[in-house]
Amino acid sequence: MTMNIAALALLDGLAYASLLFLVAVGLTLIFGVLGILNVAHGSLYAIGAYATATLGQWLVAQGFNPWLTFPGMIVAAVAVGVLLGGLIERLLLQRIYSKDPVLQLLVTFAVFMILENLQRMIWGVQPYFMSTPLTVLGNVRLLGINYTAYQVLFLPAAALVVLFTLRYFLRHTNMGAQILAVTEDREAATAIGINASRVYFMTFVIGACFAALGGALATPTTSLVTGMGANMIVLSFAVAATAGLGQIEGAAISALIIGIARSFAVYLSPEIEVIMPYLIMVLVLLVRPNGLFGKETVRKI
Repeated sequence: MTMNIAALALLDGLAYASLLFLVAVGLTLIFGVLGILNVAHGSLYAIGAYATATLGQWLVAQGFNPWLTFPGMIVAAVAVGVLLGGLIERLLLQRIYSKDPVLQLLVTFAVFMILENLQRMIWGVQPYFMSTPLTVLGNVRLLGINYTAYQVLFLPAAALVVLFTLRYFLRHTNMGAQILAVTEDREAATAIGINASRVYFMTFVIGACFAALGGALATPTTSLVTGMGANMIVLSFAVAATAGLGQIEGAAISALIIGIARSFAVYLSPEIEVIMPYLIMVLVLLVRPNGLFGKETVRKI
């Protein structure tokens, strides 16, 4: 492997890991607090991407400044996360928190299937693409490689902002303290006056917004096709399981490991590129069944 190919694989892996983390952190946050593995998370990612592409294309068609596509991504992600995430939590999940985990999994899988078909009804099966942010930022030269600034600078920066903002929110705000209290002991938190239902709602909406944001930021880098949500939820679960379900900082590290390993596999051995994330997950779980950063007795978020 030449130095140029190694540098290209590293930059590809960094960009891919950033998107993986944005989606996986929402999945692991929801599991860490609610104890539910939300299969519908993948559909929220896909709908966030489609909504961003639709809004971005409209902005460009109307002659607005192309830089407005960046705040447009955030608007689309928040709209999808709040509206869809809020409806899912209020109408469905609130009714099954005390039910068997298998039922919870089946319900979120049913929501996933409904949303997948809803995507086909609204956007059809033709690929969507919105490259404006990629074009606006142009290219930079790093490690001797000309690379898009959006992927190598903007995406990692966005992932870092999400990571540190979420850490600050959980550790230094009143709502974050309530989330941590409910996570540790819901009954004790309720006894001291914390509204656990409100905490669950807020947590699910925040996690849904992260999924939609991941889709929004992925829009300029890939064609949007049906089934993309299914692929992302499996990859996100691999990241979350490798880190340890409920581990936010660990999700960042495992996303980086999986993203870079997958990228190098593309250049060195393309035939194993697809299975690389799952191979890493299996190897980690064989040695550490609770994940790289998971603990047996204490569940942290």
